[in-house]
Amino acid sequence: MRVVVALGGNALLRRGQELSAENQRENARVACRALAPIAREHELVLSHGNGPQVGLLALQGAAYTAVDTYPLDMLGAQTEGMIGYLIQQELGNELPFDVKLATLLTMIEVDKNDPAFSNPTKPIGPVYTEAEAKALAADKGWSVKPDGEHYRRVVPSPLPKRIFGVEAIETLLESRCVVICAGGGGIPTMYTDERVTAGHRLVGVEAVIDKDLASALLAIDLRADALVIVTDVDAVYADWGTPSARAIRRATPTALAASEFAEGSMGPKVRAACSFVEQTGGIAAIGSITDAEALLRREAGTIVSLDARGLEVVYAA
Repeated sequence: MRVVVALGGNALLRRGQELSAENQRENARVACRALAPIAREHELVLSHGNGPQVGLLALQGAAYTAVDTYPLDMLGAQTEGMIGYLIQQELGNELPFDVKLATLLTMIEVDKNDPAFSNPTKPIGPVYTEAEAKALAADKGWSVKPDGEHYRRVVPSPLPKRIFGVEAIETLLESRCVVICAGGGGIPTMYTDERVTAGHRLVGVEAVIDKDLASALLAIDLRADALVIVTDVDAVYADWGTPSARAIRRATPTALAASEFAEGSMGPKVRAACSFVEQTGGIAAIGSITDAEALLRREAGTIVSLDARGLEVVYAA
């Protein structure tokens, strides 16, 4: 079975944790230990988030005033390499020595007219108090929005249109290689009207593509059998954050899409899962990294499929 696993940024760095190399390596080790059984049994493609990491690089870069802060596309490429290295190394430590692994930098095209550029919604970087966030916004010209009890910087998150290099990923999979790609939603790029020898010019974009939506497009292009979205919660919840919160265990794409979920967190995961199932007829699962195998067996998390019996919910204990 061909499986795409989208590893959430919060699965690599838990909320409130310091953005240290040690914390990220330890979380990568835990995640890879959970993913290794899938890699042993199936064709595996891994994507990952980068929100905390790309935000930290932007913050560090802003402290060096001799040059302008590096744009988000370049920071995204840096984090793809850094996180991919951690995952490749730690997953390799869990698998037989002869298993091949590859980490790819992945450019993804977005539309220059995407309305997301006028409405930043994607949280990146560490969390702040309201006072800290507003001070940084005034000082650096950032957009900031609430994220639970805290505040975070938000940036544009245009929809992914096309993934470059799908053929190369296919070739690696056919040679039984585990592929790590499309990290952080891929490197956002777009074509300008300027003409060059090969056509229009491809340039980087000051944005962060949602990792889950990019992973769904990747899974569709690769004709994957399953899309597994792992994060720091065990399922999708109806009425999240209220006393009546309840876990959704099974749902059709139509039923799940009829509900509303937080745009900066669960909303894109739900849209990604629904899009994949609708376009491929495969299954999608959303849940905790610790349940990775059970998610693939449809025994944990929220399972989205065309044959689900309506929208079933199980109330949390």
